Amino acid sequence: MAQVKERDTVKAHYTGKLEDGTVFGASEEGEPIEFEVGAGKVIPGFEKAVIGMEPGDKKVVEVGPQDAFGAFRDDLVMEFERDQFPKDADVKTGKLFEATGPDGRTLALSVVDVQENKVVVDANHPLAGKDLTIEVELVEIL
Repeated sequence: MAQVKERDTVKAHYTGKLEDGTVFGASEEGEPIEFEVGAGKVIPGFEKAVIGMEPGDKKVVEVGPQDAFGAFRDDLVMEFERDQFPKDADVKTGKLFEATGPDGRTLALSVVDVQENKVVVDANHPLAGKDLTIEVELVEIL
């Protein structure tokens, strides 16, 4: 039977969990996800996990931040003046905003602290710095 190799397109079921068992992602409604191995559409740890698998194989892999959403970066936690947000914006802890970065890319910002005249936001991915567990079942090599 064929084994998955780099550049293969595959279909797989998955469940992603945090260290405490909280599920952060899974195949939706029983439908497997489809991706090309090595194309960067899923985290590197997931791509590495499917290499060598055959249809029907199942495995559980531990994925560190370097093969997931990267390390938590303190430089992505920033403080802004409150008046830099729209006047009608509902600025409160936990609220998400989008901003355009210096390179033109859209950044997702999470408000982590609100003071009288200052707002602290975090542009890290919510799973940055986290160790993950991914349960994988390879459905098909296309």
